[in-house]
This record gives sequence, C-alpha cells and structure tokens, in this order.
Amino acid sequence: MSSPDSPVVEAKAVSKKFADRVAVDGLDLQVSPRLCFGLLGPNGAGKTTTLRMIYGVTRPTSGMVRVFGMDVGRNLRAVRSRLGVTLQQNALIEALSPRANLLVFGRYHLLRQPELSRRAEELIDFFELRSHADLPVRQLSGGFQRRLAIALSLMNQPELLVLDEPTTGLDPAVRLALWSRIRELRAGGTTVLITTHYMDEAQRLCDRVAIISAGKVIREGAPENLIAATLAPETVEFDCSSGEEASLLDGFGSMRHVRVGRRLMLYLDDSTSLIEHIRRRDQGDRRPIVVRPTNLEDVFLSLTGTGLEGNS
Repeated sequence: MSSPDSPVVEAKAVSKKFADRVAVDGLDLQVSPRLCFGLLGPNGAGKTTTLRMIYGVTRPTSGMVRVFGMDVGRNLRAVRSRLGVTLQQNALIEALSPRANLLVFGRYHLLRQPELSRRAEELIDFFELRSHADLPVRQLSGGFQRRLAIALSLMNQPELLVLDEPTTGLDPAVRLALWSRIRELRAGGTTVLITTHYMDEAQRLCDRVAIISAGKVIREGAPENLIAATLAPETVEFDCSSGEEASLLDGFGSMRHVRVGRRLMLYLDDSTSLIEHIRRRDQGDRRPIVVRPTNLEDVFLSLTGTGLEGNS
C-alpha cells in the first residue's frame, strides 16, 4: 500500500512500439500527489500513448507503470476506480441531456441513489451547466460539451484526473473557466495530469511539467525553474529574413536565439543595447520590436522545435 506522499504515477524505463514505430522510448516519469503535472511535447512525441499506458488502455512493450503504487496491468480495475479520464474527443451520448449523461456514467461507477443524483447535481453546478442541464447534448456548444466531458470524468470523485488536451479549440472565456475549475480540483487534493499544446496554459496551471520529445522526457521541472535554467530572462522578437539576420546583428556579440519562419526571438539579460544596435543598423527604419519576459513557449521551442543556435 502506498503512503500519502508516494508518487501517484510512476513510470520506469517504459517503451511502447507499434510495429516498427517506437512511440515511447525508455520513458521515466514521477507524478507527486496533489499537483497539476503537465506533459508537453510536439505532435507525435508520445504524450497520448503515455497517458493511455497510465490509465490502462495500452500495455507497455517494456518497463513498468504504477498508479497509486499498483502495477496498472495487474490491478486495472482497482486503478480505474480511483481515476478519471477526459479524452481528446468528447465521449458523450448526444441524444441525452447533460444530467442524464452524468447519471448514466455514475451508474457505470456503481453509484446508487441518492448519492448518484447528489453527485450529478454537484457537477452541474461546479461546471455551470444548470442552464443547459436538460437539453440534448447535440444542441450544446463545444464549450458546454467540453465542460460536460470533464464533469463525467469526475463522477467517481477520482484521486487522479487525466486530461488529454482539455481546452483545444475552445474560446478564451471557456478556457479561463475550465482553468479555474482545474485549480479548484487541485486545491481540493486531486492530482491532475494534463497534456496541452498551449504553453501559456501549462505555465499558468502546472506546478511541474515534463517536456517529451521522441518518446523520452528531455527536461522536467517547475515552469519558472525551467525558464530560468534554460534561457535568459528577456526576449526580443521581430521579423527579419534569414538573409538579413547576420548583417542586422553583426558586431553585437553572441546570444541564443530561435527562428520560426520570419520571426526571430533572441534571449538576453538586458535588451536595451540590442534594441539600440538594431535601430542603428536599420538606419531609421522603425522595425516593430517586441520585448517581453521569456516564457515556457520559448523553452519548448528551444528544446523541441526549430533549432536553438548561437549567433556571433
């Protein structure tokens, strides 16, 4: 039996192959209790496959996955009774109302009256679904359907909530509303494991993140620590062609930078002298320049994306 401070999720040397393709390659991971933990990585990095092994839909080719201290392959029913999962695609009964969906899903978890109805009504209020609680799901907006999908995964009051890209495609207001609910769950003691392509989401929600590339964890830590350890604190970004880059920055010195198309992002401790240098090189041309704090997206790009280089 695991102690209260034991890892909720523990993966050791986990690999998963599909025919000749390696989706996960010797991955090591620990998720501590009562945290929001983010799995980040480009498309095809192995995030969803890792989640599927954690909640027992996919068996690892090699290695060990433990959840709540139990081997998932040997204790699948016990593990699933204590976790909730929201998939990338909503799994809803579109002909039924949100309330009916919650009741059906609660019965799947063997909830009985009056607990079944009480829990459904709690979640209807928690996700602000009451105004639409008795409409057919097919009539709901994408935002309401996403709220309901997450509500379903909470019917059994899980100790671990797994969210696979929960806010993809949602408008900013709905995203903020869901962030608020996820924070409340974490504050109440629920461990949250989330994948997302929104780096601002990960930076604002997650206590800790692991960046995955080619099926391996390549960097892990608290977002603010990863930013401080990986790149300088200030980012200067502007548009310039690769052909004019060397001339524009000639003589300024070495710095780390990332290029995405025409957009150049440079990382340094103090941007003042660089901006003055660019203005002189531009000879009066007021090139739009953005100066901002370095963020988790910069770290993500530098580690997985477009090639981090030194400039001289």
